[in-house]
Amino acid sequence: MSKKEKKNKVNCTSIGGQAVMEGVMMQGRTSYCTAVRDPDGVIQVERLRLNRSPAAQRAAKIPFVRGVVNMFSSLVRGMGALMRSAQVAVGDDDDPGRVAGWLAEKFKVDLMQVATFIAALLGVALAIALFMILPQVSVGWITGAFPALGGSVWEFVLLGVFKLVIFLAYLGLILLLKDIQRLYRYHGAEHKTINCYEKGLPLTPENVQTCSRIHDRCGTSFLFIVLIVNIVIISLVYWGLGVTPENIPNGVLRFLARLGIEIVLLPVIAGVGYEILKLLAKFHGPVALVLKSPGILLQKVFTTREPDLEMIEVAVAAFNAAMAMDENPDMAESRFVTGGVLSPMLAQTKKTFLQNGIDESDAEWIYSIVLGVPRSELEEKERVVKPSEAKKIEEIVSERLTGRPLWYIIGDTEFYGCKIKVDERVLIPRPETEILAEQAIKTVEEGDKVLDLCTGSGCIAVAIAKNAGKHIQVTASDVSDAAIMLAKENAALNNVEVNFVQSDLFAKIHGRFNLIVCNPPYIKTADIAALQPEVRAHEPRIALDGGDDGLDFYRRLSREISRYIVKGGMLMLEVGEDQAEEVLKLFEKRDYAMVVKDYQGIDRILKIAF
Repeated sequence: MSKKEKKNKVNCTSIGGQAVMEGVMMQGRTSYCTAVRDPDGVIQVERLRLNRSPAAQRAAKIPFVRGVVNMFSSLVRGMGALMRSAQVAVGDDDDPGRVAGWLAEKFKVDLMQVATFIAALLGVALAIALFMILPQVSVGWITGAFPALGGSVWEFVLLGVFKLVIFLAYLGLILLLKDIQRLYRYHGAEHKTINCYEKGLPLTPENVQTCSRIHDRCGTSFLFIVLIVNIVIISLVYWGLGVTPENIPNGVLRFLARLGIEIVLLPVIAGVGYEILKLLAKFHGPVALVLKSPGILLQKVFTTREPDLEMIEVAVAAFNAAMAMDENPDMAESRFVTGGVLSPMLAQTKKTFLQNGIDESDAEWIYSIVLGVPRSELEEKERVVKPSEAKKIEEIVSERLTGRPLWYIIGDTEFYGCKIKVDERVLIPRPETEILAEQAIKTVEEGDKVLDLCTGSGCIAVAIAKNAGKHIQVTASDVSDAAIMLAKENAALNNVEVNFVQSDLFAKIHGRFNLIVCNPPYIKTADIAALQPEVRAHEPRIALDGGDDGLDFYRRLSREISRYIVKGGMLMLEVGEDQAEEVLKLFEKRDYAMVVKDYQGIDRILKIAF
């Protein structure tokens, strides 16, 4: 940052970050947040607390020690964020395959967790091989060919030169990879976002785009400083301890001694390098600029590229999330929707539902529908849930946790072999209502005229028209225009003909019918407040409220039925618990009546012949 930029610096922030696959991770004082654009173009944000132990928190405040703590913790967090971002960015392009399925089935292990661990090990091994072993081997060859160089200052100069050349060659070679080029563009977006905030500008993509992609606290500068510190300290230690060809004649032992020294001194080197980086960030004069210039040059040439506005949007999302987490200690964590093993995912969703007063069977239905696995087989079938599947599951679960009924969220439900669309305009068909539809289908005869009163979603009328298998005429009515509109959609969806009429019971109905079915509102007005929250708050009250004693609609039916039913015709009604006897008393002018119980043994369906 130049003097001019320093003068323009309005805000100060400790937030720093790194680029990940199709995104940016930003770390604040209390959290680290990663934003990634998924294959659908949606920016997913993961918010996680740092959760440092008291000892780690104290260590992070001690000069020289804090550099070591930050380096290793950043390595672990950064690698995890990088691997998780890859899951989100790639989506389902890479099938989990047999290995993932085998691990899930046999050991209940998530392949991504294994991959993260292996990647971290490989990363450490590669760093040791490139920046410790290779320089030592190279210098060893040269001192072997020119013994006079061994133990002299030129040996240490050569060691430093090799380390620097390998470092620059590594940066240059990986830059040839298209994925790395894109990663460095997100790195540029990260720097621009922080610079924009520090200049006091609103964090809009357009404002961020105008800012510099170079930043004082960049990890690239830290790596370069660590490399220089490494060269200086290691050279001094080798010289001081006399780890030279003359003092350790055995080449293997000499090599192992030097490698051991470098590994042991790594925390010291990291601690010193971190303090130098922090110190340089405080000064912006000519001398500081000269000292910073190698790191700035590396950022310009190698590790940052100009991002586009979409990349900047992702970086801003990560930065805002980190700011929000720091400002609100009570803000909950959130994780990427990346898929995983079916059993633990389902178990966690069930637990979440139970904690929020939601029947765990809803969790089973969600997984069954999204995964295309019969609900009865969920516990038996082990598999890896793909990221796209997990995303759909998470969306449904999140909405269900708001209290909205599951089948409204899904948008349709199965009813007696028919797909029925449902939303807040109509009641969700219940299993016991299928008994009413079944009894009606068994009763209807060739050429009959059927009337379905209080049709709601039209589920009963559609089921009869679709399954009766006879040349019958089906009419359905409801007082709600909105319900009639949806019922018409359901008739078209199931390719059946039903004549729909907007009518308050028989008000606009003409003619007589062989079979009249009705599932009217039958909940007592005083009992509605005690219904399940999702029923009370979301399902239409007009389809629930049956008056003070729940029998208002049955009384109206009993007074008018004789004008609309043929001689020998039948009325079928669904009734509430303990209502069957009272309802039958209202229909005294009948030939006979039958009661059909539901799946719980409750008197639920009345068949009344006239």
